[in-house]
Amino acid sequence: MARRAKARASIHFFANPGRFLRAARIAYPWCAGVAGVCIAAGLVLGLYLVPADYRQGDAYRIMFVHVPSAWMAMFIYVGMAVASAAGFIWRHPLADVVAKASAPVGAAFTFIALLSGSLWGQPMWGTWWVWDARLTSMLVLFFLYLGYIALQNAFEDPTKGARAGAILALVGVINIPIVKFSVDWWNTLHQPATISKVDTPSMHASMIAPLLLMVVGFTAYYFMVLILRVRGEIAARRIRNLRLAQAGH
Repeated sequence: MARRAKARASIHFFANPGRFLRAARIAYPWCAGVAGVCIAAGLVLGLYLVPADYRQGDAYRIMFVHVPSAWMAMFIYVGMAVASAAGFIWRHPLADVVAKASAPVGAAFTFIALLSGSLWGQPMWGTWWVWDARLTSMLVLFFLYLGYIALQNAFEDPTKGARAGAILALVGVINIPIVKFSVDWWNTLHQPATISKVDTPSMHASMIAPLLLMVVGFTAYYFMVLILRVRGEIAARRIRNLRLAQAGH
C-alpha cells in the first residue's frame, strides 16, 4: 500500500500545471543545448569524419538520421501510450496534454524514418519500397499517429477527444513490438539491429559515436518541442476555460 501511494504521488507530482511549467522553464534550455550540440556533432562526425562502409560506401551515412528517427518514432508512441493510460485510468490532468503534444512530433519522426529508409533502400535493394514486415509495420505506426491526431480533433469536447485518442494509443501500442522484432520473426529485406553490427566487419566501431549522439540529440529535441507544445496547450486551455466562464456569466 505504501509503494502504491508513493507511486501515485509521483504520478501526480506534476499534475499542477504551474508546477510543471516551473520545471519546464528550467529543463527547456538544457534540452535545447543538448539537442543542438549533439545533433551538430553527430552530423559532422557521421557525414564527414567516419570512414565509408566497405559494402555500402557513403550511402550508408543516411543511417545516422534513419535509425535515430525510427527509434524515436517507437519511443514517442510508447510514451504516448503510458501518458494515455495515466490520463484514462488515473485522470491525470496533464497526461492527455503530453500525449496530444507528442503525437505530431512522433508522426514527423516516423515520416522521416520512412522517407530516409526509402532513400537508403533504393541504392541497396534497387527499389524505393517493399511490403516487408518492418516497412509495413512502420507505415502502420505512421497511420496510428495520424489516426490519433484526427481523433483528438474530431470532437468539440476535448475530454471526449482525449479519451478516444487514449483508447487508440493503448490498442495501437501492440504494433511497437511488431516493428521492433519484425526482422527476427519474419524473413525481410531490412537489416537486423544496427548496434549489433559492431561485432561484425560491416560496421566500424567509430560509427557508433555519431549514431548515439544523434539518438541523444533527437531525444533532447523531442523533449524541447514537447515542452513548447505543452506550454501552448496549457495556455489554450486556460483561454478556453476563461471564455467559457465569461460566457456563463
